[in-house]
Amino acid sequence: MKKILLCLPVLALFATGFMSCTQLKAWDQKQRQSLRTALQNYRQMAYLEDLNDAEFTLFADNIATQVETSYPTYAEFVAMPAMGDSVDMIVVTAIVQELDADAANMRHVYPYAGLVSQGVLPAGLDHAQRKAFYTCFASKVNAAYATMGQFFNAIMADTTNVSQISQMQSECANDLFNWVITEVQVTETN
Repeated sequence: MKKILLCLPVLALFATGFMSCTQLKAWDQKQRQSLRTALQNYRQMAYLEDLNDAEFTLFADNIATQVETSYPTYAEFVAMPAMGDSVDMIVVTAIVQELDADAANMRHVYPYAGLVSQGVLPAGLDHAQRKAFYTCFASKVNAAYATMGQFFNAIMADTTNVSQISQMQSECANDLFNWVITEVQVTETN
């Protein structure tokens, strides 16, 4: 019994020393801010470029928290040879989770400005009209694809104007805005 009582102070001293070493290696405020600044480079990704500043800040905070949780020691994190790949993986996983949680986030995958330039939607739609389009589009996507993986495979294969995704977009635009799609055949003569 005396040996156990004598070992307790030694164990407590060891635990205190271990905790103080761990705290010294943990992320400090400057390192956290550096990571958040580096995350600004991801702003050009298709899903993220359409986020407003407040939405992007929340997204970046979530990523930074995940990185810090996954790699609690900053020195080990920056010393990793594939540090950038690890952050890329966390960012892409977070985007997939957000899309999976709410298919209405399609506005980030297919931004309004891009759909206007492709002729899918008219310019000048108000917020309610845009929301109606994306709600319709998301419901069609949810009905057509059972998993997020199937949807992403369709995005990767989406290279023509007659793709299934383009057809869904056109159907929603036609239903909401009474558009009539006409095909014009152009013949060149010399």
